[in-house]
Amino acid sequence: MMEALLVGADSLGNIPEVLRCYGIRVARHVCGRNVAHQRRAALPGRPDVLILLTDFLGHNVMRHYRDRAAAQGIPVLACRRSATAVAQRLRHHGWRPLP
Repeated sequence: MMEALLVGADSLGNIPEVLRCYGIRVARHVCGRNVAHQRRAALPGRPDVLILLTDFLGHNVMRHYRDRAAAQGIPVLACRRSATAVAQRLRHHGWRPLP
C-alpha cells in the first residue's frame, strides 16, 4: 500500500476512505496553518505521494511543499478538500480504484 502526506485542511472527512479505495494510506496529515509546519526543511517521513488540499493553503506553503517533493522525486497532486475532487485528481493522474 502506498503512503500519502496530506497538507491542508483541519479535518479530512471521507478523504482517507477514498484514498484506501486506490491503495493509498494517509501516513501523515499536516494542516499547514502552524508556522512550524510551513518551514520544515524536508517532508515528514518518505511519502509515495504528496496531496495538497488547496482551498486551505497559502501559495507560499504550497510552493514550499511542492519544492520539497520535487527535490525527492515525489509526485504532487493538488485539489480542493473534497473526496470527489481527490478521486478525480487521482484518476486524472492514472490511479485506478482497486478491484
